[in-house]
Amino acid sequence: MAVSMATAAGRLRRAIRRSPLLGGLSRRPFSSMPPPASATAVRDAFLSFFRDRHGHRLVPSASVRPRGDPSLLFVNAGMNQFKPIFLGTVDPRSEMAGFRRVANSQKCVRAGGRHSDLEDVGRDLSHHTFFEMLGNWAFGGEYFKEEACSMAWELLTRVYGIPEDRLWVSYFGGDAKAGLDPDLESRDIWLSLGVHASHMLSCGPQENFWEMGDTGPCGPCTEIHYDLTGRVGAPQLVELWNLVFIQHNREADGSLQPLPQRHVDTGMGLERLLAVLQGTRSTYDTDLFSPLLNAIHQGCGAPRYLGRVGAADEGRTDMAYRVVADHIRTLSICIADGVCPGMSGAPLVLRQILRRAVRFSTEVLRAPPGFLSSLVPVVVETLGDTYPELQKHSAQIGSLVSEDEAAFLASLQRGRRIIDRTLRRLGPSDLFPAEVAWSLSLSGGLGLPLDLVELMLEEKGVRLDSAGLTRLAQEEAQHRSQQAKPAQEQGLQLNVHALGELRRRGVPPTDDSPKYNYSLRPSGGYEFCACEAQVLQLYTENGTAVASVGKGQHCGLLLDKTNFYAEQGGQASDRGYLVRVGQEDVLFPVARAQVCGGFILHEAVAPEGLKVGDQVQLHVDEAWRLGCMEKHTATHLLNWALRRVLGPGTEQRGSHLNPERLRFDVATQAPLTPEQLRAVEGAVQEAVGQDEAVYVEEVALAHTARVPGLRSLDEVYPDPVRVVSVGVPVANALDPASQAALQTSVELCCGTHLLRTGSIGDLVITGERQLSKGTTRLLAVTGEQAQQAREVGQALAQEVEAAAERLSRGSRDVLEAQRLSKDMGRLTDAVDTALMPQWQRQELQATLKVLQRRANTAIRKLETGQAAQKTQELLQRHSEGPLIVDTVSTESLSVLVKVVRQLCERAPRTSVLLLSPQPLGRVLCACQVAQVREGTTPAFTAEAWALAVCSHMGGKAWGSPVVAQGTGTTADLEGALSTARAYALNQL
Repeated sequence: MAVSMATAAGRLRRAIRRSPLLGGLSRRPFSSMPPPASATAVRDAFLSFFRDRHGHRLVPSASVRPRGDPSLLFVNAGMNQFKPIFLGTVDPRSEMAGFRRVANSQKCVRAGGRHSDLEDVGRDLSHHTFFEMLGNWAFGGEYFKEEACSMAWELLTRVYGIPEDRLWVSYFGGDAKAGLDPDLESRDIWLSLGVHASHMLSCGPQENFWEMGDTGPCGPCTEIHYDLTGRVGAPQLVELWNLVFIQHNREADGSLQPLPQRHVDTGMGLERLLAVLQGTRSTYDTDLFSPLLNAIHQGCGAPRYLGRVGAADEGRTDMAYRVVADHIRTLSICIADGVCPGMSGAPLVLRQILRRAVRFSTEVLRAPPGFLSSLVPVVVETLGDTYPELQKHSAQIGSLVSEDEAAFLASLQRGRRIIDRTLRRLGPSDLFPAEVAWSLSLSGGLGLPLDLVELMLEEKGVRLDSAGLTRLAQEEAQHRSQQAKPAQEQGLQLNVHALGELRRRGVPPTDDSPKYNYSLRPSGGYEFCACEAQVLQLYTENGTAVASVGKGQHCGLLLDKTNFYAEQGGQASDRGYLVRVGQEDVLFPVARAQVCGGFILHEAVAPEGLKVGDQVQLHVDEAWRLGCMEKHTATHLLNWALRRVLGPGTEQRGSHLNPERLRFDVATQAPLTPEQLRAVEGAVQEAVGQDEAVYVEEVALAHTARVPGLRSLDEVYPDPVRVVSVGVPVANALDPASQAALQTSVELCCGTHLLRTGSIGDLVITGERQLSKGTTRLLAVTGEQAQQAREVGQALAQEVEAAAERLSRGSRDVLEAQRLSKDMGRLTDAVDTALMPQWQRQELQATLKVLQRRANTAIRKLETGQAAQKTQELLQRHSEGPLIVDTVSTESLSVLVKVVRQLCERAPRTSVLLLSPQPLGRVLCACQVAQVREGTTPAFTAEAWALAVCSHMGGKAWGSPVVAQGTGTTADLEGALSTARAYALNQL
């Protein structure tokens, strides 16, 4: 029988701890039949095994961009896309709801967040930021432990030919504190399959109990390990395959409850499996990486890769090989899936990955500029057949990598200059200022990783102020937390148990088809039909199912049908009210509706009692709904117009709309120009002006698969699916021969839409910004808001034109020129923040930038002329000497400084301090000390001189040892002049 839990767990931990690397693998074949030689063959053998032998459905890999899961930066496991099934929230009309047994190879990224391998990549022979997870799943009890273990054992030993005596298995040994018994069922299954008892390991919850998060589905797991030693000496185990049996749910109070349905979730890393099958000493020696390592060697001219680690890796050359090879794979996969280097969230992590790759390729491998992008075709060659999006976007990937690499190299050069300049000001034992290092970092703005900054300082023998850096990081974190917008509250939810109970009772999903029951009146207005429904279930605020609710209670209502649109697909939820049939004078306000596994939950406040079985009548807020309809149809037109202006390859990255405005994210190579923005608006206006009909029809999802130009998002659509077509009947649009979908807006969409485009009125793009390199976010308004935005834009354009005219006429004096300059600044602020057409904003910003430059030039010319006049007057009053202390009449500190400079140019051996009285006793001060011969030190500094005088006036001063300025307040101007003279004469 298996060894004891405590002994086995300790052995397993020690074995795994001894084997951080896949080293010392035997290179002999594992069976008489040759194993699958290539990564493609190994991957295909896995998928074919589950499809052909065990009836699994093969599903494509999900994008590495998590869909609707803010808890993840990247998809990091094969199970991520199936979370709705585990949680019981899958739409029963969707394709996913029909999944029973599936398998796939999932693209995974583990960088940033809790599960990050970024800093470990390169240090050993097995860590990666991108990897492929081979997995098979059984949902709803399709099969469980016995079948899952049997399939895994068959694949590894019979298909891949791994010797049985090289495999070890761990299982869950129980958790007395949690009241969980050992998983003896899994243990016995493995023993019956032929696993030797001495190779069975009983482990605790840390090793063999899987949890999705702090709450949610969970269960025991069993892991298959491979012994690296080849039965020589103590085993060194590396995990190959994890089989999770999801049978519990972790509640909010920490307790475990049985799930209504059980699931199997397994995952095996392709890279690690490949290393075992190809008999290599590391995952980097497999054919997934060898083409990249060869390309790096050829492109850099660095010594050939030898697979060394630690102290043996002199100069960290091999570490650099591994970093660059891993990171270019991650970059290529992420960019192909629409995640581009940026400034926050996943895009920021990707930016760090790219900069880390550039750092190692340039600093260690001495790669030439542009080298990283030359590796993209190698990634496409090795992975493109499996993930065709790499082939589709290969040019964009190369372009983005090349641009960001060039930008980072420029930042690196600038950073070196800043460091050198700072070091010149430091004493021999001074720490490098934390503020400067922070300004160089990704958080500070220049984009250099802090570890690189520390390395650059280390090379110069300078230590960084680490304590100051920690303080700045804490201040930044505190600032972010204060500035962050509170997350949108989730409100009432139906948890997995509530959903399971509804299904056990046979409650059908909510019929929400009445949400489409509206029509267009002859007058042009819309008529929305009320909907009568029955209360099937009530829920309290904490989600407890109840038969009735009392007055003033916040509750959730589950009805047999509804005309409310529940928030999904980027469209905000409807709001409105309901009444009890026969008691129409008591309104129950409905704040919003949410969809939970096909059931629509209405959030309401009960002004009076309500009970299960009551008949109610629902009324949507018509203005709110109409606003959403306008924005949703406008979003479709905007999507079409962008493709028309930017090209048919333009892809939507996401959208959200409510009655106030719409937000649209689009994949772009560069920010949109004013001309492009104006053209997009013009195309939408044209479609709106034609008042085209909007056709909607439900069709089989399969009929939409090969329609040229049909727009759909990375979402799960129900079958049948609604098709929304502008100006062309759906049947014509779906005819592949018609090409109609290329000429107008045709999309798969479950949202609510206008029946004719004319009701949009107008559309104005009011904002545009880069979310990340390759993704642009557009903000837009419609109808009356759009008209107001155009009016604001026109008014600001007239103001800018008037300011330009004033500037052309010229200014009589400095004050008038300064007033005009301030007007330019005020106009610039107004243009920056106004709700107006974005194309017009960009044009006015460019104009104002030129006008501001001209205004500043005019001020400098007037100030220089005024200063020359006053300089001449002072020279006439003062004979040559070592000191000039006097007053000058001017409203500008800038003019006063210019007078001081000009006096010292005319009299180089004279030190000058001038005061200028202002209204209300305020006094301006400027000074400059006499120039001295090279190699000698001035008798005193200008900064100290100004400080002495301004302190006397209760003010402050600033500047350099040569020139300084300041301000103060005093009624005794002569006293201030006397202080200035006395200080200078004492120093001289």
